[in-house]
Amino acid sequence: MGDYNVFIRLLIHDLKGKMTSPRMVILYPLLVLFILGSVWGFSDPNASLPGSISVDGASTVMFLSSLFVLLSATLGVVLVGFDSISRPRLTGELAIELAQPISRTLLGINHLFGVWLSVAVPVALLQISSLMIIEHQMGFFPSTADSITWVGITALLLLWYASLQMIASSMAQDLGSSVTFGVATWMLFTLMWLLVTVVIATILGVDATNTADPTFIRFQEHADLFSPNGVYQLVLQNQLPQTSQPTVWDGWIDLAVVGWTVIPTMYYLRRFRKLKP
Repeated sequence: MGDYNVFIRLLIHDLKGKMTSPRMVILYPLLVLFILGSVWGFSDPNASLPGSISVDGASTVMFLSSLFVLLSATLGVVLVGFDSISRPRLTGELAIELAQPISRTLLGINHLFGVWLSVAVPVALLQISSLMIIEHQMGFFPSTADSITWVGITALLLLWYASLQMIASSMAQDLGSSVTFGVATWMLFTLMWLLVTVVIATILGVDATNTADPTFIRFQEHADLFSPNGVYQLVLQNQLPQTSQPTVWDGWIDLAVVGWTVIPTMYYLRRFRKLKP
């Protein structure tokens, strides 16, 4: 019981420090602009959306706004967590923390949750506020299932990125390499994953010259299972009307959600238990 009391006190202290840090002060306006702004725009019945984009219910608004969540909240996790392990390690604070009367596993979870919750809590509050915006704009409140799925899978997405960032921070020997690892991972999954998918498809003989081809779309959906961003959007896409849902089997999506939740977290905790300050 003593370990858990120390864990709670350390977590509250870590959250207070991170949520009032200059990084989060800069991040808050970006989250408001990207999340509330995108939901307001997509839920506006008079909005003129580009291309063939059409809004068919609240689930479509949530799916379309997911891109803006990916661009802001996930980058926020990288900015908050890039030095969570490397900086205390360099300054000697990590050695003091490891001497506390708490198991290394709980201390590692404390670091992970400090990064995750410092971003996930304000994002969840903004998403809940967005549900009210959707009701104001569209005249009806989103279904409970859609709302829980949107908020829940976004929280899981941020946990996945927090785990990846903590792995990078635990591997880094200095702050510069920690930033590089974190930003490179974010860019790979956020900006370059489609290019990676096209290259792999071409190597495997799948025609990637037409990204609207059903064969390539099926291949892309399966490739997205290996990207946290892809899994996030597949889950939200599953909430859309039947004609817009992904063709990949639901079981593979569920397995990917479990895999992205368990594997990076377990690997990070394994590394943390073996860390030498």
